[in-house]
Order: sequence, then C-alpha cells, then structure tokens
Amino acid sequence: EVQLVESGGGLVQTGGSLRLSCITSGFNFDDYAIGWFRQVPGKKREGIACSSTSSGSLVYPDSVKGRFTISSDKTKNTVDLQMNSLQPEDTAVYFCAAKFYYCSRFGIEYDHWGQGTQVTVSS
Repeated sequence: EVQLVESGGGLVQTGGSLRLSCITSGFNFDDYAIGWFRQVPGKKREGIACSSTSSGSLVYPDSVKGRFTISSDKTKNTVDLQMNSLQPEDTAVYFCAAKFYYCSRFGIEYDHWGQGTQVTVSS
C-alpha cells in the first residue's frame, strides 16, 4: 500500500524557516516522482516543487524560488522541502504526492497523496 506522511509543519514568524518531510512507503522510491503542493481554502492548489530520479529537483513558482529547496534521501525514502524566509503568503496546507516517474507541477497527474501539514506564518 502506497503511503505518504508529511511532517514538520507549524507556526513560524515572518522570516523564519521550516523543513517539511514526506515519508514514503509501499512503492519503489526510484521509480516515482514526489511533489510538494500547497493549498489555501478557496484558492487553487499550487505545485511548489518536485523531485525524481528522472527529472531531478525542480522548484516551480517564482514566488518561492531562492527560498524553498527540495531534496530527497533514497536511504530513508523521504523527500524534504526546506522553506526559508517564510512570508505570510506562504501560509497554507502543504501536501506531498507521488506519481510514476516524471515530475509534474499539476496535482491532477498525481495518484497518491498525504494528509497534509499546516504551515502558518505570522506577520
């Protein structure tokens, strides 16, 4: 059974940092792309970053480039999202998701999702 579990969310002040982890199990880690997404109630889900053996490490929106980085640990089957210089507009529920092979910034292409972790940035 494919499982993805996010951890590391919380409350942080503007300018602070958080590190989210996506712990995966139930599939061959090397064959899958793991993406990070975020969603604010009433807004569209936004693709943030993705990591896979085939696509490498990608960060999508300009709003987080230079602040967020994605990394994977094949020994632990985890994919982390390091978030620095956090801003109130980064407040959202963050999800990780898995799809076969290639990365995509579009959530509809992902087959498996975690339950999400709340990130709140106070001003």
